[in-house]
Amino acid sequence: MDIQNNSIRLTKFLPGIAWFLLVLVLICLPGEDVPETPWITMPDFDKLVHAALFGGIVFWFSMPFKKSSMLRQQKIHLFLKLTIATVVWGITTELIQKYFITGRQFDLMDFAADSIGAIAAFFVSRKFFL
Repeated sequence: MDIQNNSIRLTKFLPGIAWFLLVLVLICLPGEDVPETPWITMPDFDKLVHAALFGGIVFWFSMPFKKSSMLRQQKIHLFLKLTIATVVWGITTELIQKYFITGRQFDLMDFAADSIGAIAAFFVSRKFFL
């Protein structure tokens, strides 16, 4: 939100929306539809994927505020709210997988990776978008 004219063009949020939808599609894949490739079967590789996917949500939704005339402190608070919302989305996706997606289950370590990715993206966004 821009203080001067109180708006940021919706098109600036399209990368974040697209990334969010990509994450949604990927977490809704049934277990048997998750591709089996050598790099996916590496130990804990999926945790890196989780961190990148959920970090991407914070990053892409923070980017539109880079050139906003919002005060620095307002941007930090906004980035923090995006991070918290993304962490909540991470636990929500695990519950969706447990109760609604065949062949998938709740994994606390996936949620931890989601959270670490979101928090890391908060710091990256602070560095690059303030």
